[in-house]
Amino acid sequence: MNNTIKYLGIGFLGGMIPFAFGYILSVQQYDSLSDEVIDGNRLAHQVSYSGMPSDATGFVEASENTINSVVHVTTKVVRTQVQRDPFYEFFYGPGTGNREYKQYGSGSGSGVIVSSEGYIVTNNHVIEDAAEIEVILNDNSKYTATVIGTDPSTDIAVLKIDAPNLKPIPLGNSDDLHIGEWVLAVGNPFNLTSTVTAGIVSAKARNINLLSDRSRTTAVPIESFIQTDAAVNPGNSGGALVNIKGELVGINTAIASQTGSYSGYSFAVPVNLVNKVMRDLIDFGIVQRAFLGVQIADINQELKEKNNLPSTKGVFIASVTEDGGADKAGIKKDWVIMKVGTKDVNSVAELQEEIGKRRPGDKVSLTLRTNEGETVIKEIVLRSAEGETSLKSKAEISKTSALGATFIELTAKEKKELNLMHGVKVKTLEPGKLKSAGIAEGDIITVVNQKPCESVEQLTAFLNAAKGGVYLEIVGPSGKKEYVAFGI
Repeated sequence: MNNTIKYLGIGFLGGMIPFAFGYILSVQQYDSLSDEVIDGNRLAHQVSYSGMPSDATGFVEASENTINSVVHVTTKVVRTQVQRDPFYEFFYGPGTGNREYKQYGSGSGSGVIVSSEGYIVTNNHVIEDAAEIEVILNDNSKYTATVIGTDPSTDIAVLKIDAPNLKPIPLGNSDDLHIGEWVLAVGNPFNLTSTVTAGIVSAKARNINLLSDRSRTTAVPIESFIQTDAAVNPGNSGGALVNIKGELVGINTAIASQTGSYSGYSFAVPVNLVNKVMRDLIDFGIVQRAFLGVQIADINQELKEKNNLPSTKGVFIASVTEDGGADKAGIKKDWVIMKVGTKDVNSVAELQEEIGKRRPGDKVSLTLRTNEGETVIKEIVLRSAEGETSLKSKAEISKTSALGATFIELTAKEKKELNLMHGVKVKTLEPGKLKSAGIAEGDIITVVNQKPCESVEQLTAFLNAAKGGVYLEIVGPSGKKEYVAFGI
């Protein structure tokens, strides 16, 4: 009997060893660089806090815990414009009349240290088009920064510097913010370093159509801003919005103003959304954006009456994308999304923020009200814009996309119909350089800077690395040939 127990014990241990080894390997497989380098989550519970600032003590502690974590970001910008000289091209051929003109400028903003390894979060618009980026710490030391990644959809960018003894900011929880709660804005307005202003949270989940108005942003801006009345001015962009514990709760992004200076309200990207975006940029170089596969709308009184809805609560589903996550889960148009998980959602901004915190392949539970008034719960597998659940690296995506467009190879039939030997077709197009230049979905790029365009990878490699002027020969679906020039 004892021998039997002994052998069973040995067998059990023998079985557990490969299981444990496999478990360790599986855990390591999902380790990410962002988990290793972002210190803020580990620091959040360590910050000192003496209560509400009735005697201003809370403001003092929060300011002292923050100013060394907020940096000044300065940029040098070089923009290239290309103008065509038709007269010159008449004699020497298409593409020979391009003339490049460079414009030089500078800019400044703020950034927040989130890692002792040198990672810094700022706004995308602070460093957009920058040829050089310099970061100035609170002790006036200067460092050259490199761009880790950018996300125009949320106006977030991640930089990196090599510097010793950096003080990362503790990360708070923007979901726990309450309207009326005290917050501080820390940044560098008008190049005045380490400036702290105070205010309260005026509103949450604000959509002010800021990002959709910028022509070079992606097609799916995510706006769910924290609105405050803390004074924010030009130069504060990319700086910290902190609670009175000194925890980061948002990245200051915009002001509501007719003059360009503070006039009462400012807006910040919630840190819970920032946290997801910056981790994606550090781990993958791009944001792994997830979609439900629905077109949605806020429920106002007019929509409520038109669709006989019982209330204005929730988010209305105007349409469902075929074969998308919602469609596969059996969700129908005219239904209303009431909750994501256990969180109520009563606006498009709130819903976009909740889904924006997740990646393709994640499962999310939605509470919905059908058009018959029944409450149902559906579990959805989120998908990428291409309908996939797998994650992709920046290198993989850059093989088929550039400057806001994705490309596919021409079929033999298309080549024959248009009498082409080579070319690459524009599959999808978002706002960017190519769309601004007048290129449309379905157009075929046949020549790039006077060289035949023979494959998708050749085209994307050139466009992703291009500097200065770009000249394209385009053939439309009808076979009409045109020429497009623009600067990068």
